Amino acid sequence: MTRLTVGIVGASGYTGGELLRLLLQHPGVEVVQATSESNAGAFVYQRHPHLRGQTRLRFISRDGLQPCDVLFLALPHGEAQREIERYASLAGRIIDLSADFRLRNPDQYAAYYGENHAAPEWLGRFVYGLPELNRDQLANAHYVSGVGCNATATFLAVWALVKAGILNAGQPLIADVKVGSSEAGRSPSESSHHPARAGVVRPFQMTGHRHTAEVRQALAPCGDFDVRIAVSSVELVRGVAAAVHVTLPRDLQERDLWAAYRAAWNDEPFVRIVHERTGIHRHPEPRLLAGTNYADVGWEYDPATGHAVLLAALDNLGKGAAGTAVQCMNLMCGFEETTALTFGGIYP
Repeated sequence: MTRLTVGIVGASGYTGGELLRLLLQHPGVEVVQATSESNAGAFVYQRHPHLRGQTRLRFISRDGLQPCDVLFLALPHGEAQREIERYASLAGRIIDLSADFRLRNPDQYAAYYGENHAAPEWLGRFVYGLPELNRDQLANAHYVSGVGCNATATFLAVWALVKAGILNAGQPLIADVKVGSSEAGRSPSESSHHPARAGVVRPFQMTGHRHTAEVRQALAPCGDFDVRIAVSSVELVRGVAAAVHVTLPRDLQERDLWAAYRAAWNDEPFVRIVHERTGIHRHPEPRLLAGTNYADVGWEYDPATGHAVLLAALDNLGKGAAGTAVQCMNLMCGFEETTALTFGGIYP
């Protein structure tokens, strides 16, 4: 079988390393180029030591990029949009892992990212790259945006009850999101998540956390949801844990919640329901998901008050970034959706 050729722009950071780890094991593609301006000429494994023995590929500079079938852009926020025309001339399919093309509305982009978009005419060409939301669109897409890890966890936490009509837009969704250190990126010049580490300094704005816009956009067909995301770091390298506080009807039964979650997730290959009565792993736990493309979802509900906490956990470099990007590539290119993504994690 002829394999598709793949390039990764910005391959020296954590997300680039995760893309390499996954794609080097993919039977349908061959990684033929990986860029790093500061590591050009060095072997990939010198930057990503866990890939020693997996590849003899060397980093090149962006100026040396050649045409290929699929191009992944793992650049800091703001960079891909400035050269999107060039990248599109090199590859028929592009997956951008930054926030540059996640939002369809350029005014929303300016509000949340503190500057005008450099290529607003491209925003409508990109499909938001969350397969659980846009699988049919991804199958025919040529340009796909990445997802925000915090946005993905928040969306997956609430989607089952929104889809079932149990959770409506008339109340705020208060998301308390705990994240690991890798969300800030490997170094200040390589981060695609943290605004300060990406070299962007902007004043505080009342729009809230930037991933809020993604969740509101994803939920928009079901209503104008008041999403409020607060993010704090914990002693974890990989991982995101979202706890979304909501108020549900008081007459709900456990079986109603189970029915909604099963209807939303039973057919999804990478979303698992974790809601156990006993044991030490009764709820979604990000440590169990390190290195995987899985997301675990669950809930806690008090029928006396209607208060509920909707839970989701994932690996910010996996399902929150590179894993989902490879899942999108599989859909775009006609591969089995789970190809190269079935690693189940390590325990203990």
